[in-house]
Amino acid sequence: MSEGTRVLVLNAGSSSVKYQLIDMLDGAHLASGLVERIGEPSGRLVHTPHTGERHETVQAFPDHSAALKAVAEELAAEGLGLDSPELAAIGHRVVHGGMRFTEPTVITDEVLREIRRLIPVAPLHNPANITGIEVARTLRPDLPQVAVFDTAFHASMPEYAARYAIDKAVADEHRVRRYGFHGTSHQYVSRATARLLGRDPAEVNVIVLHLGNGASASAVSGGRCVDTSMGLTPLEGLVMGTRSGDIDAGVVFHLHRVGGLSIDEIDDLLNRRSGLRGLCGDNDMREIMRRAEEGDADAGLAFDSYIHRLRKYIGGYYAVLGRVDAIVFTAGVGENAAAVRAAATAGLEELGIEVDPELNSVRTGEPRIISPEYARVAVAVVPTDEELEIARQAFALVHRQQREREESGASKESGAPAKSSGSTD
Repeated sequence: MSEGTRVLVLNAGSSSVKYQLIDMLDGAHLASGLVERIGEPSGRLVHTPHTGERHETVQAFPDHSAALKAVAEELAAEGLGLDSPELAAIGHRVVHGGMRFTEPTVITDEVLREIRRLIPVAPLHNPANITGIEVARTLRPDLPQVAVFDTAFHASMPEYAARYAIDKAVADEHRVRRYGFHGTSHQYVSRATARLLGRDPAEVNVIVLHLGNGASASAVSGGRCVDTSMGLTPLEGLVMGTRSGDIDAGVVFHLHRVGGLSIDEIDDLLNRRSGLRGLCGDNDMREIMRRAEEGDADAGLAFDSYIHRLRKYIGGYYAVLGRVDAIVFTAGVGENAAAVRAAATAGLEELGIEVDPELNSVRTGEPRIISPEYARVAVAVVPTDEELEIARQAFALVHRQQREREESGASKESGAPAKSSGSTD
């Protein structure tokens, strides 16, 4: 195994690949980029080296293999190529790990088959993740490839929180339960919030609000997720950019039976033409707030609906946790929209929740507390770094396995019994 300290993180979408190269000695981001419009006549690669001198390449990328080869060439031009001995592992974001994958996992043929078996519960994401894995394995077949699952952090939810109240046999047969998503973000941010408070994560209860175009909330107690807003799919929960969030399941039956919409049309409606876009035609929170300030009624309704749902989850998770040490906002909207943070926490002083207007208005990329010193519950803004979290988990796993192999080899050479890695029946 390589003694390198670098991890390449890949997030493969259906027509895109995001990447970051991270040095685990200090967490430095050595390079990052995005290849988009894969399979279209004109694609685009945007690459940013550690110097920050971003540049673009416009050309056709017929498939993910061509895209990743172009990424490898960009990295090699800076002496950071995939053949570098400094590269310890490639970490892959995989959206759905089901109930089997609750930890970062070295990818084998068997693991890949299981990820493929989960496609029915993640049809938009797992196929693209699989493609990225397969291409990366051909480029560096000798290097550990590690899958880090969006659902893994939420696997600690108690059964009563993860179960839907439907026939248990039917649910078990079709793997219907609440899995949750954005797990790497919720894990990273909850731990970073504890550091910001100067406390051990095991002692802290946090409500994490990951607010981007996709949005989710989680209740984290002592470093473990006990509830989260997304469910079997990323559709459940908060009002999002284009997703409805929580909705009466009877709406689906009504639209099908009375409205004449097909199941695929309803799927498209709820995932791509609902949420903020469905209410006002926009899914950019900046544009929605601008329109609302100018008196646009539809934009005002969209903003109010978004905030109302958010406040319901804050209150609900406060009750679930019993004691809340911090509420933390993260991701694009959470980190940048002061008006959203102010509206979501307004009037909650009796719960110990309050935002200082001056602190809330400050724009910075650093983690910060925006509540007054006397507030019982800290309100914080913590930028998320899902790529760094994936890199940390991948790096820790491959080095732990390397140490175990070395210890096992040393035990065999000395004639001492090797440590058992599991129980025997």
